Amino acid sequence: MRFPWRLNYDLSKYILGNSLKKIDRYPLVLMLEPTHLCNLACSGCGRIREYAGTIQEMMSLEECLAAVDECPAPIVTITGGEPLLYPPVYDLVNEVLARGKHIQFCTNALLLGDALDRLSPHPNFTLNVHMDGLEETHDRILERKGTFKIAVESIKKAKRLGFRVCTNTTIFRDSDLLEMEMLFSMLTDLGVDGILVAPGFSYVAVGEELFLERQEIERKFREVYAMSKRFRFWSTPMYLRFLMGEKKLQCTPWGNPTRNTQGWKAPCYLITDGHYKSFAELMEKTEWGRYGVGKDERCAQCMMHCGFEPTVVREISKSWRDMLEMAIWNFT
Repeated sequence: MRFPWRLNYDLSKYILGNSLKKIDRYPLVLMLEPTHLCNLACSGCGRIREYAGTIQEMMSLEECLAAVDECPAPIVTITGGEPLLYPPVYDLVNEVLARGKHIQFCTNALLLGDALDRLSPHPNFTLNVHMDGLEETHDRILERKGTFKIAVESIKKAKRLGFRVCTNTTIFRDSDLLEMEMLFSMLTDLGVDGILVAPGFSYVAVGEELFLERQEIERKFREVYAMSKRFRFWSTPMYLRFLMGEKKLQCTPWGNPTRNTQGWKAPCYLITDGHYKSFAELMEKTEWGRYGVGKDERCAQCMMHCGFEPTVVREISKSWRDMLEMAIWNFT
């Protein structure tokens, strides 16, 4: 099974429960950002630029856990910033797991080697390490030499200790797809459990030169889709077919709600029109109909997984062909 069986079970139960209750809008993943503080200044990162004025602020452990309790999503992605810079991060991980939630822990891996000695493998815990290319490319995008080697050594140690590890790769305009194929092959040899891949989002604060437009995304992802047949991708086949232009999807902005130091971020992980004090306010007061391709110009080129993978969950049951494709993919 491609995804952990407990995640499959808990997610399926949660989705079915909402369907039986006829709840149309519900979150799948809570994006929890206890801090935006980071030990890197990556070329494509919008967070450190958008929140530059509040980057030193941190959520308290109590605020983080209140957000987890408020939001019914079965998965919590702990991200940032670099979450290993958050002082009570180990307490946070333990408390979230104690609540029966699944954790995707996103890290650039610079501090991961030492952190692994204070973390423990758990069926609901997955390390998510960002890998944007082989050594020269990865170090250039992260704007620091040596980051690739540190990440590789951290992945090796994590696998040696029994952790589940997936990687996350962003495809930019200048990404060499032959290099990406070599990267995925190397990660497979390291024993990573899954590979996530997505096109970069064109943050206004970053500039346009790094990012792909929709036609470029579709062209590049035809090749990436072919790679998904040979490597253990966690990006779903429907999402990949959407990226290559074969499937038409509209985003589900409430699928991955974000809670950070400023509040509940509206409308989505990528666009900020304001922050709400509670999850309930976010869901009730956000004008969801205003957002999406053809509705808001900021959404025009967006094909990011945080908006469209939740759509896959909503769409999958509408076609037996899609359900069969997903079942075959998940069990191979």
